Amino acid sequence: PIYPQHTDNMKLSLVAPLLISQAAAFTFVAQPQRLQTKLYDEAPGKINFKIDQESAKVVNQEKLGAGDKKVYCRCWQSGTFPLCDAAHVKHNEATGDNVGPLIVAVAKEE
Repeated sequence: PIYPQHTDNMKLSLVAPLLISQAAAFTFVAQPQRLQTKLYDEAPGKINFKIDQESAKVVNQEKLGAGDKKVYCRCWQSGTFPLCDAAHVKHNEATGDNVGPLIVAVAKEE
């Protein structure tokens, strides 16, 4: 049974975590800095420094058949671009980023 003198403590114990989480949500949290290189300094905001640099826009098209699955790079660091070679793992460890691949699968025909 809940006694009347304990209800205020229970309300506080339910509200306190909510208030703390809201305060934390609005508190500045330092983000890891992107790796600073000469390339980033010369072209701030640019993300592709190695794939098909002579093209105005990098475009890839592939046709997938029934039952096919492909894992595509989204970090622009893959040595097998446009396919993922897990280069994002090293990038994420170095920068604190959370980039991962795009996985596309086509259902098998029945």
